[in-house]
Amino acid sequence: MAAPSGARRRPLLLLLLAGLMHGASAVFVVKDGNGTACIMANFSAAFLTNYDTNSGFKNVTFDLPSDAVVLNSSSCGKDNASGPSLVVAFGRGHTLTLTFARNATRYRVQLMRFVYNLSDAQIFPNASSKEVKTVESVTDIKADINKTYRCVSSDQIHMSNVTVTLHDATIQAYLSSNSFSKEETRCEQDRPSPTPTPPVTPHPSPSPTPESPSVNKYNVSGTNGTCLLATMGLQLNVTYENRDNMTVTRVFNINPNKTRVNGSCTAQLVTLELRDEDVTLLVFHFGMNATSSQFFLQEIQLDMTLPDARDPTFKAANSSLRALQATIGNSYRCNAEERLRVTEALSVNVFRVWVQAFQVEGDKFGSVEECQLDENNMMIPIAVGGALAGLVLIVLIAYLIGRKRSHAGYQTI
Repeated sequence: MAAPSGARRRPLLLLLLAGLMHGASAVFVVKDGNGTACIMANFSAAFLTNYDTNSGFKNVTFDLPSDAVVLNSSSCGKDNASGPSLVVAFGRGHTLTLTFARNATRYRVQLMRFVYNLSDAQIFPNASSKEVKTVESVTDIKADINKTYRCVSSDQIHMSNVTVTLHDATIQAYLSSNSFSKEETRCEQDRPSPTPTPPVTPHPSPSPTPESPSVNKYNVSGTNGTCLLATMGLQLNVTYENRDNMTVTRVFNINPNKTRVNGSCTAQLVTLELRDEDVTLLVFHFGMNATSSQFFLQEIQLDMTLPDARDPTFKAANSSLRALQATIGNSYRCNAEERLRVTEALSVNVFRVWVQAFQVEGDKFGSVEECQLDENNMMIPIAVGGALAGLVLIVLIAYLIGRKRSHAGYQTI
């Protein structure tokens, strides 16, 4: 095959506006300097990612548009130097690149790269950053030489915080003619199961529990000073269905060294917001009861991305909690681990918590109100000590009675 002609090579793009459910499907063709096609691809694609705004992280989904074009940076490759590559561009500086490699019998998409521009306000409205980001991943897209890769099923490729889903894909590289081969290599998702198996009810499959999370200070201040003092370790228990339709439970520790802290203070509500490296937004709302003069944790919200889930966007909230409760002006402390059940799919484990909301004097915790768990734990040694003391007393009384009877037996009659 002749080497590409560089910048003068003009790859052909044929647009097929099929109007599919998942966006328009298109045929992308890369040709060498002699006009011979070396790559042909026909697919539609959907993108799922998230980005930071001034009001928090936002998830966004968008399709590969029908006006996407093949860039001149696409290539048929050079012997022993580089593999063929298809570069598709759309919007304001977004590109999807498929780089191919081969051996004697098979070829594959060795690498998929996605470059996206956060300054594109149509896709990323109110983005706090205008930078261009790049993510990439290996793929399982592969086929026999001189055969077309065919995958009717959806095929997801996870690249950091971006998930690209290809729909109804037909791809071939290292072509021997200017059209798709009639012989196909089907993807794993399209292949039927070798033997039918009876349905099995999925059961939660807990992942190995990580070590206890690090305890950290989380303070929130407003115009009138500090409204929240807290030290605690935080752990998330999340239950969801993965792409294999199995129910799994994963445990995530909140790493304070990689967590950003924000919050707000009002007369009736104190908010603590935590954002960590896993694109997790965890929000605690503390309320108060003026009648009983008590503060308490009244709501927990979680928004995170689970790349291996059927629905990667996971959200959970409960505004009817009444946990971590103490008198206003005092602090709540619990050395024991507490599990706060938010929903059936989410619970938050709190370790060695010490918290005070609303009235905080001098940035110091007020008088401590211990949790019931710590009080119960204290009662156990007290009860054991009491039982041992009672046993010693019984033995002592029995000894004295026995000794008195022994002396009585030697008296003169």
